[in-house]
Amino acid sequence: MPKAISLALEKLNDRVNKINSLLCVGLDSDFNRLPSQFLTKKHPQFEFNRWIIEQTHSYVCAYKPNPAFYEARGYQGWLELEMTMQYLQSYYPDIFLIVDAKRGDIGSTSEQYLMAVLDKLGADAITLSPYLGKIAIKPFLARKDKVIIVLARTSNPGAEEFQDLMANGKPIWQHVAKQVVTDWNSLGNCMLVAGATYPHELKIIRQIVGEMPLLVPGVGAQGGDLKVVLQVGLNSQNRGLVINSSRGIIFAKDPQNEAKKIQATMKTFLGTN
Repeated sequence: MPKAISLALEKLNDRVNKINSLLCVGLDSDFNRLPSQFLTKKHPQFEFNRWIIEQTHSYVCAYKPNPAFYEARGYQGWLELEMTMQYLQSYYPDIFLIVDAKRGDIGSTSEQYLMAVLDKLGADAITLSPYLGKIAIKPFLARKDKVIIVLARTSNPGAEEFQDLMANGKPIWQHVAKQVVTDWNSLGNCMLVAGATYPHELKIIRQIVGEMPLLVPGVGAQGGDLKVVLQVGLNSQNRGLVINSSRGIIFAKDPQNEAKKIQATMKTFLGTN
């Protein structure tokens, strides 16, 4: 285990302890699903995001925009993603910011992704694919001020097609988890993705990685059970999870109430420091 953790993980831990919540809201702001009142705005995705942030910020430890929903609109969408990140950094600088980019390429390309997401957008963390190996994502691993979130067992249907393939008697996702915790995490700046829709695998990943924080997508619209996730996924400090809900909150009739209900459930498991 690393002797220290990254500055960004310290920020996350401070926020979790401050508000006693592990909730992450995914800003997957599909332009085609925006409420009509935002479509007449000059920056509709940004205005929608700002509204969601104002409704939910009291209950969240993190926000997680997925660039795909912005890149689909070209320059205008990327601009509104930048505006969203700048807004969060200006008004809620203690909230942990994940860009769910799922990047993964050779080293020189990784350096460009790093500059775009961690430096230009100012994210605290980025999701990465491990399948090109450690050398490919070495530029990210060297950033002790940031957090690298590596895909291990994802929440989507069909994840088992490759992730469950056996190698030396264990599924690929177990090898990823073991490699990250024993080798890649030398600077204390790594997390893993472990989907809420696969609680058995989540439990095993917790056993493999010990105290390492996990990003857990799949609660809400994807059907993951929040209480089960908390039962099997918390570390020894009743922490160590960042539990994401995207569509289940941002497209709810009352996003504030949905976020509040999730936080209330979390509090029954977390206790206080």
